[in-house]
Amino acid sequence: MERYAWKARILDGKLDEYIRRHDNIWPEMKEVLSRAGIRNYTIWNVGDELFGYYECDSVKEAGRVQSESAVVEKWNEYMKDVMVMERDPVTGAQPLLKQVFSFGIEK
Repeated sequence: MERYAWKARILDGKLDEYIRRHDNIWPEMKEVLSRAGIRNYTIWNVGDELFGYYECDSVKEAGRVQSESAVVEKWNEYMKDVMVMERDPVTGAQPLLKQVFSFGIEK
């Protein structure tokens, strides 16, 4: 198992809309995430910050599946009026956060 964490910023006054959209996430988006091997996906919020975390079999494979998906591209377009997501210029994905501590979880 590998872990992936990302961060983003919610736009002013858009948190309720962000939550509403995730409460109604498209079935085809869920299918892409499952196909990518993603599980235990959670998103957290404090102030205008978002923090996402998921577990997968391979971060590289999860990234590949998502980057090749028209559904993910459509979802990102749908979400850009409520959030700002930093992108890695090489991969086009969110920059991978560096793990600096863990307790009780195998690496």
